[in-house]
Amino acid sequence: MTLLDLDPDQLLSTTRAVRKRLDFTRPVPDDAIRECVAMALQAPSGSNIVTMRFVVIRDEAKRRAVGDVYREVYAGYKASPGYPGKPTGDDARDAVQQRVASSADYLGEHMGDAPVLVLACNEGPNRQWAVAGMSNVIPATWSFMLAARARALGTAWTSMHLARERDVADILGLDYETVAQAVLTPVAYTKGTDFRPAGRPDPDEVIRWI
Repeated sequence: MTLLDLDPDQLLSTTRAVRKRLDFTRPVPDDAIRECVAMALQAPSGSNIVTMRFVVIRDEAKRRAVGDVYREVYAGYKASPGYPGKPTGDDARDAVQQRVASSADYLGEHMGDAPVLVLACNEGPNRQWAVAGMSNVIPATWSFMLAARARALGTAWTSMHLARERDVADILGLDYETVAQAVLTPVAYTKGTDFRPAGRPDPDEVIRWI
């Protein structure tokens, strides 16, 4: 697949959570997903053992069903104290957080509309081992997202569905006892490719020099 002209720092700083700018009308080729997974498999894995698994959900009925679960869990989150759209009295911060909330609200309603959903999981001989090996699938998932960005594909790191992980396992026919879910992301081409770095603290605000 053709790659965007991004240097490493640009790729790292502009791989954003994409929600409203996902193009739900444009199909995503299987080969694009395969290439992203190939890059994901280059991520670190404990003892060089590949336990990460990527469930690619194309079937419309299953996408809609997973999207319904996500929507229902999101509705509870929206009513919670942690919802970013709640006013704090800081007008500047509230303006930023309102944009974040609006974007998250959109995905809450439209997760199942994405042409592809990818569910990153970790597999083990039993539930305990599957959960314990999350350090394998987490870096692999970020590598997947970086590879997707390089191919003009948008993703959004979500884990809210885990509140109903067993329901999602049942929808997709996954063995809950041996497959632990980690991240659910939509995958779609983006409307435009001009993404900018997010506002973040100065590095010295988060570094502790010892």
